[in-house]
Amino acid sequence: MANAPVRVRFCPSPTGNPHVGLVRTALFNWAFARHHQGTLVFRIEDTDAARDSEESYQQLLDSMRWLGLDWDEGPEIGGPHAPYRQSQRMDLYKDVAEKLLAAGYAYPCYCTTEELDTRRDAARAAGKPSGYDGHCRDLTAERKAAYEAEGRTSIIRFRMPDEAITFTDLVRGEITVQPENVPDYGIVRANGAPLYTLVNPVDDALMEITHVLRGEDLLSSTPRQIALYRALIELGVAKDTPAFGHLPYVMGEGNKKLSKRDPQASLNLYRERGFLPEGLLNYLSLLGWSIAEDRDIFSMDELVAAFDIEDVNANPARFDLKKCEHINAEHIRMLDVKTFTEACGPWLKAPFAPWAPEAFDAEKWTRIAPYAQTRVTVLSDITDNVDFLFLDEPVEDEASWAKAMKGEPAALLTTARAHLEAADWSDPESLKNAVLTAGEAHGLKLGKAQAPVRVAVTGRTVGLPLFESLEILGRDKSLTRIDAALAKLAA
Repeated sequence: MANAPVRVRFCPSPTGNPHVGLVRTALFNWAFARHHQGTLVFRIEDTDAARDSEESYQQLLDSMRWLGLDWDEGPEIGGPHAPYRQSQRMDLYKDVAEKLLAAGYAYPCYCTTEELDTRRDAARAAGKPSGYDGHCRDLTAERKAAYEAEGRTSIIRFRMPDEAITFTDLVRGEITVQPENVPDYGIVRANGAPLYTLVNPVDDALMEITHVLRGEDLLSSTPRQIALYRALIELGVAKDTPAFGHLPYVMGEGNKKLSKRDPQASLNLYRERGFLPEGLLNYLSLLGWSIAEDRDIFSMDELVAAFDIEDVNANPARFDLKKCEHINAEHIRMLDVKTFTEACGPWLKAPFAPWAPEAFDAEKWTRIAPYAQTRVTVLSDITDNVDFLFLDEPVEDEASWAKAMKGEPAALLTTARAHLEAADWSDPESLKNAVLTAGEAHGLKLGKAQAPVRVAVTGRTVGLPLFESLEILGRDKSLTRIDAALAKLAA
């Protein structure tokens, strides 16, 4: 398959909200396909009716679109191997299972759960492998008939070869697994429902997948799938065995694998906070891969050009939210101002904005946006940064007030107000000089002098450049807020 066009797949189950580990897998498959001018197949593994939901299915599609991870075959696009939802492919799995049975690659297993548990316990006690012991491997027709006469049902097991299986993992190198560590395994339930162990390789075979790039947690199933592929090739179902690459775990707090239950795992969290898709994907690509030793920030085009699955590190990668935020902030800075201004739109109105819709002033927002772009880490930060422009009064923050109003703030504010009133309000430099002069009159440098003015006008001790903010807010509103602060100090 070395010369075959690259075909990879991303095949999530529609259960719950998408998480960042899943996105990292999708990203690496997408980047690999795009790097090799190959095909990304988007397939939905929805055979678990008890856990799958239409809502989760729609979320998956929406998330992929938001991230910009486009697919070449799959839902809403179609393709030569449709349908791309496993729940619509049951006849295919049934047909393959029957062929495996007929050719002797699989067999019915009548063992009850109790019998399996008893034999496993005995094997453990004897210090032997506790996997399935092959009890039903070579049943006679008479024995099968007797079991069925007892009313026993059977699952279908795949017959593993009695030899070691060796394969070269694209991330981890050569791996050999001995036969005693890979016992015969179930591929069809007693009720006829196919298991993941059958449907996943069958779909990969029928869709002619050349490379399987997936999480490290699935590494242990690879020898079983390779043995199944050999059988499928013999039966004419598969053309070849794909190459496998197992991606490193993404670790969360306490050296534990990041799970769906971890708060920082949910993709929806990053969308709601206003991460840029490019920023989030840039960071996720660094979880096991790097474009260069001394470079963390790059575009998706640069990622595609440089991505090589053999450069992925096999060691677990730790998810660092602070670094993720830093990289996102850098991508925000890289936007042109018009794009940034438009991207902030959702956070400048309900339900995020605390001001009335009619209070929003588009002209003021357009003027303040270039200053805001250099300050925010995620787009949702914009709400608190510019609320002073659109609220009747600044946000009351007693901690900020107490921090800024030290010494003799009333005297300083009174002096600053007088200088500001006489300043040129079309020029931020004139406003700066007004506060600087007021500070000097009280023996204060600009940093100390401007703190009470900033809190009086914006409600916060930190924020956007003060004098540009004053100019955009306007003379009357700014002086009125200083007057209100003086009244509060007097009270």
